Order: sequence, then structure tokens, then C-alpha cells
Amino acid sequence: MLNRGQGVGLAVVGAVLWGIATSAGAAEAEKLYANLGESTRAPIGWVEFCNDAPKECHRGATQPRDIVLTPDAWRDLLKVNRWVNKTVKPMTDKDHWGVVEKWSLPTDGHGDCEDYVLLKRKMLIDAGWPREALLVTVVRDKQGDGHAVLTVKTDKGEFILDNQNENVLAWTKTGYRFMKRQSQSDPDIWVALDDNHPAVATASSR
Repeated sequence: MLNRGQGVGLAVVGAVLWGIATSAGAAEAEKLYANLGESTRAPIGWVEFCNDAPKECHRGATQPRDIVLTPDAWRDLLKVNRWVNKTVKPMTDKDHWGVVEKWSLPTDGHGDCEDYVLLKRKMLIDAGWPREALLVTVVRDKQGDGHAVLTVKTDKGEFILDNQNENVLAWTKTGYRFMKRQSQSDPDIWVALDDNHPAVATASSR
């Protein structure tokens, strides 16, 4: 999925979107990064996931790192987001596992929002991206329901990989209300978010 030999069409789209992303900061410099609050409780299912798959959690304190958002990096984000969204078929945890909430990698090709996030995160980490820049994030959609997305911390702001959108958007453009996410310095610590902008969502959770 991360091969450089992609078609001209995707390259052009990636370059255009990267240009939009890099210009977004000039208009909304104060909103490039979400405001962090106090530490808070991990979302339901995270601790159990780490117990079941400890290698995926990379426990232990580290130094925060942001991605340098080059055109190649932008294209990689687009490819990973679109490939996972196209490949994994949506299925609720109740239908999938018979329980209300279960976080897992979608190894059988089915999952709900957090499972999409975990696979995107894994693919990027396996491709050499730093874990500290790839943060599992909990938001609220326009119905007020919980939804999981992947925040990518870059030198040009925070961008969101979402199973409800094939494009990678600046966090302020998603319309979601941001609630909490992993700490950059320790994936076992979760911090509250204060986004200070209206939650007019463009998609419902699934």
C-alpha cells in the first residue's frame, strides 16, 4: 500500500490536497493543534486490547515526535486511509463478537471504527512512522455518539484518518467534537481535549 509507484491521478490528488493542508495553517494558525487538558480515563476496550495484543501498544514513556508532512508522507496517509476504508467491511462489535465493545485488529476483514483506526496505525508504524505521532482519538459525531479516529501529528498541524471519509482532513474540518486521545509521550496515558469549535459533523458513526 505504501509503494511510491502510484498512478498520476493519485499523485495529482495527493499534491493538491497536500497544498490545501499546508495552506490551512496560515488561515487558522491557532487551530493547527488541539488544546490538551488533564489526563483522563482510557476508552472502554483499550486496556483489554493492550492485554490481548501487548506488542501493538508499545508501552513505556517516550519523547513526543511529529511527522514532517512532505508530499510523499501526505500521499502515504491518503493511501493507507483509503485502502483500509475500502478493504475492511463495517460490522458492529455486537454482530462481530457478541459484546457491546471490543477493540481488535480487523484480521478477518470486519470491524467497527476503532478497528479501522488500529489497522491504520499498525500499517503506518510498520512502515516506519513514529508511534508518538499516531494517536488513537475519541470524538463525538453529530448524533452525540462516540466515534474513533486516528490523529496524525505533523509539523503542519493535526490531521485525521477516518473510516467515514476517504480524504485526510485537518482536525478542525471534520466537524467532530474532540474528547480524548493518547498522549504523545506515553500511549497508556489518555488526555482530554478542548477543541473550542462547533461540532457540525459531516458523517455519522458506523
